[in-house]
Amino acid sequence: MAERSFKAEVEHLRKGEGDTFTGEGILAITKALLENGVGYVGGYQGAPISHLMDVLADAEDLMAELGIRFEANANEAAAAAMLAASVHYPIRGAVTFKGSVGVNVASDALANLASSGVNGGALIIVGEDYGEGSSIMQERSHAFAMKSQFWLLDPRPNLPSIVKAVKDGFELSEASNSPVMLMVRIRSCHVTGSFQTRDNQRPKLSVKDALSNPQSDFARVVLPPMSYAHEQDKVRNRWPAAETFIRERGLNEVFGPKTAPVGIVLQGGMYNGVIRALQRLGLADLWGNSQVPLYVLNVTYPLISSEFLEFCAGKDQVLVIEEGQPEFIEQQLSTFLYRAGSQVRLRGKGLLPMAGEYTGQVMLDGITAFLKEAAPQMLPALVRAPNEDRPQIPDLTRTVPIRPPGFCTGCPERPIFAAIKLVQKETGKLQISADIGCHLFGALPPFEVGGATMGYGLGPAANAAFDGGGERRPVSIIGDGGFWHNGLSSSFTNMAFNRSDGVAVIVDNYYSAATGGQDIMSSRADNPTKATKHPIAKALKGIGIDWVRQVDRTYDVGRMRDVLREALTTDTPGPKVIVASSECMLNKQRREKPLAQKAIREGRRIEVPRFGVDEDVCTGDHACIRLSGCPSLSLKKLDDPLRDDPVASIDQSCVGCGNCGEVADAAVLCPSFYRADVVHNPSKWEAWVAAFRARVIGWLQSRRAARRLVFEDTP
Repeated sequence: MAERSFKAEVEHLRKGEGDTFTGEGILAITKALLENGVGYVGGYQGAPISHLMDVLADAEDLMAELGIRFEANANEAAAAAMLAASVHYPIRGAVTFKGSVGVNVASDALANLASSGVNGGALIIVGEDYGEGSSIMQERSHAFAMKSQFWLLDPRPNLPSIVKAVKDGFELSEASNSPVMLMVRIRSCHVTGSFQTRDNQRPKLSVKDALSNPQSDFARVVLPPMSYAHEQDKVRNRWPAAETFIRERGLNEVFGPKTAPVGIVLQGGMYNGVIRALQRLGLADLWGNSQVPLYVLNVTYPLISSEFLEFCAGKDQVLVIEEGQPEFIEQQLSTFLYRAGSQVRLRGKGLLPMAGEYTGQVMLDGITAFLKEAAPQMLPALVRAPNEDRPQIPDLTRTVPIRPPGFCTGCPERPIFAAIKLVQKETGKLQISADIGCHLFGALPPFEVGGATMGYGLGPAANAAFDGGGERRPVSIIGDGGFWHNGLSSSFTNMAFNRSDGVAVIVDNYYSAATGGQDIMSSRADNPTKATKHPIAKALKGIGIDWVRQVDRTYDVGRMRDVLREALTTDTPGPKVIVASSECMLNKQRREKPLAQKAIREGRRIEVPRFGVDEDVCTGDHACIRLSGCPSLSLKKLDDPLRDDPVASIDQSCVGCGNCGEVADAAVLCPSFYRADVVHNPSKWEAWVAAFRARVIGWLQSRRAARRLVFEDTP
């Protein structure tokens, strides 16, 4: 169950010649693929490209009508390997996955693909999430394009440019026999707009047709001596062909006046921020007409020397706006100027920060500093800019704590980490490695469990060095998404083969929850196009891991604690694996809330569990909060002169999972939690009983109030 359905939007993908399409960037990419005769599509979900996979999954029927093969791949490596179909056959193929981490996982297949070259257009759509919105390490995909020499597109973030980049990408790939990477940034994926559509095209050669006439070419196999020839082919043929295509087709764009003392070279993805900064300086109008010449690199690799030198002609200084580090583009452009003997001064890092996202303010400050120094006569607008003398914003990092992400309210992973904390009270601190996924939040307060993560599916492998029979067994944590992505082969086969004595906890929340709730092999849901309901425990048994414990309700903190204790103390040799299963609460609420609301509207009786804290019983030591960390569990100050400390309190965001009470029971805390079932549309008998109880309670309360001593102030 993906977090968002695109069934309604997918119908707009059928629009034809002359129609107008309005929607998000990811929908525009999908429409462009259909318009350009793609033969097969695959990929792996991951922000910010997750929804593109969801769109493709919802559009599977439409693609089948056009003879397009769609594959939701097990991981990015499997997706990239799909592009092998374009090596021998003139079939256009596209795969999509998250930026640098996806490229890293797919690197083996991509490197081989770039070496052998392609006959059909091969497009890798990468969701680049460098910067503040990223959930991963801060790296760029640019280096990989340079290393393997496939071409990198970075289109301006508007729908017409993105749609054109898909078409250009396929044609550039075919013209140069090289794979092409189309980089779409966070804002490009979800920018909204419109563009004029064309008719969807069936692939000229479908994968089904190709099977009836198999092709092979010994020269395409990446083995010596062919691999040496591939390298020469890149330099002598593919690269020059790519440069010719880029220049003749005008893939890069130039805006602004023909002559000026300065100019700006920028990545296509930076265009909107640059134009906004120029508008604030009074150097561009609302339609984007700039008074400063702009050389927009919709293709950031390879760079075209002749184009750049033409842009620099007659200018004194040029600013390069390149987000991230190292400054690959700036270094290459500097080389062009040096080899040409040009006196143009190239500026970039220094005026702009070496690392970090180029936000609107960063862009404004950098361009302003450049123009003040290089062309102060162009800045009369600074005198009248209303925000030039704005008050200084204080450094909030000194007063506001960081706010890293955390578990959702009612998350079934929270009690797992509460159980681990309880076990560590008995054993002492354990060596714990983590993995990619929601469970990584357990490394943060209040749990502080796990201190390292090496990659998706590599949690247990990251603890391999500690599997040497120490005083306490190492513990590793991995999610069900990571298990099927890479963990089964890279982590658990490794544990089984090396006869590991470590403990691994597989957090099974039924979905690839961190990427939006997509189904995986062990999902419990019925999926009409994918195979689900394959137990993780069965896969573990299949590779020879015998000590496997299944916990089917993670909210049972006592049970989780006992199983963990058993895994850490048993004399059984070999890996110890705990599969801790409960459905992702976010997905559960998405499914059940609409059904409950519908039932309430129809007048049917519905019970909704809610939890609360008895203020008279709560001791106020807040141990429940330290062991649970639920966002709905907070503090409340009592209007009681005898109670100085605030008590625990549960707010209206509670989803009724019961974790707070389970933790209090397992940790032997104060019994202050209670459950109350809110009844919607009660029966007549229930309504009468509730009214009777209210009258009795009201009478008792008034009786007690009448006997209470009251001390009144006297003048």
